[in-house]
Amino acid sequence: MSSPTTSATTPGSPTGAAGAPAAPVNPKSRVIMASLIGTTIEFYDFYVYATAAVLVFPHLFFPTGNETTALLASFAVFGAAMVARPIGALFFGHFGDRNGRKATLVGALLTMGIATFLIGLLPTYQMIGWWAPFMLVILRLAQGFALGGEWSGAALVATENAPVGKRAWYGTFPQVGAPLGFIIANGLFLGLALALPSTDPTRPSEAFLEWAWRIPFLFSAVMVMVGLWVRLRLVESEAFTKVVKTKRVEKLPLAAVFKSNWRELILGTFIMLATYVLFYLMTTFTLGYGRAATDAPVPGLGFSYNNFILMMILGVVFFGIFTLASGPWADKHGRRKTLIIVTIAIVVFGLLFVPLLGAGFFGVMFFLILGFSLMGMTFGPMGALLPELFPTSVRYTGSAFAYNMSSILGAAVAPFIAIWLWTLGEGSPFWVGVYLSVMAVITLIALILSRETKDLDLHR
Repeated sequence: MSSPTTSATTPGSPTGAAGAPAAPVNPKSRVIMASLIGTTIEFYDFYVYATAAVLVFPHLFFPTGNETTALLASFAVFGAAMVARPIGALFFGHFGDRNGRKATLVGALLTMGIATFLIGLLPTYQMIGWWAPFMLVILRLAQGFALGGEWSGAALVATENAPVGKRAWYGTFPQVGAPLGFIIANGLFLGLALALPSTDPTRPSEAFLEWAWRIPFLFSAVMVMVGLWVRLRLVESEAFTKVVKTKRVEKLPLAAVFKSNWRELILGTFIMLATYVLFYLMTTFTLGYGRAATDAPVPGLGFSYNNFILMMILGVVFFGIFTLASGPWADKHGRRKTLIIVTIAIVVFGLLFVPLLGAGFFGVMFFLILGFSLMGMTFGPMGALLPELFPTSVRYTGSAFAYNMSSILGAAVAPFIAIWLWTLGEGSPFWVGVYLSVMAVITLIALILSRETKDLDLHR
């Protein structure tokens, strides 16, 4: 037994049971910035690729001669990153549960930033042939690997430092990084498109394809430096420090979580399913569908890129608003009840694809606002719910694995399935909407089988 240590305390400082100062506490502003800026950068990097997968890569990296085939190939690489995410979740989760959240989050951020920067330096298919898409796949896998460790760590920074009764509110801080990253990434692409206009509404200008598309990827280096500065100032949460002091750190967090929390892993994976499918239908599929010409072999809505991305950015503003609004609501009414109501609404929304998208500009605008608002309401509470499912000693590994396994079942295949169903419907989005509704029903079942977590002790 170690001997007690004495330490001076300042008036009003929190103390432990023995009178020693409590673990250092991160101030609210630092928690907000550290959890928000990291996920903003991570989602910015991810959206930059998602936008380029529609606008650039089918032309520069997958020149098959068939637009639909090239787009499918580009989306296949987009989905490949989702396969890497659970691997990243296990890697970063292991070190996050053993060595702490701070160093692990710094490593995830660096990995994502370096991979994104290098994509901006890649030669194209015309320069080096099939080596170009091969290297793109490798860097895309690195992006997915890093994102597999990012979200859970950021969510833990927020929730483990939250005051009593405000975990869902604090849990929305990293979630807001998704809409902010979207707005920054697509705003930058839009600015470049406006500066370098194209005479062909279905294709970027030659200058855009030659060099301008690289700028958003290279710009990520600046954002990563800011994120590192913020995260290096963090101190570990009291919950993790307590695990270290009581010598309850797991040697193999993965084995421990599968042994003791396998049910939570399964439920967490399927609770996230509808969120992921909705997320990537709204941010990736709709961009391709909205820009496709009305007289194309697989017709779309026929909007220009500039007009449709502005419409999407407006919709994403509602994504951010409702993400923040969902936190206090889930703190008051519970995560489970909130998500059951929202998931039922997503089931209904999936059945409204055809009438809304067929109702002209105002119908499409309402579709985007409604879809992104539901996205905020379902995504926001996840920042608290998934970490709450697991005890502190395996929380990073458990929440990261459930979150990223769901990415394979949902996000990895969502754009690919959506394009196939869009083609099957000969341009109609009906089956795409049905797909979303079916996934939401699966999530609804998982929620019904789960328990409420808002009153659980996060220090357990």
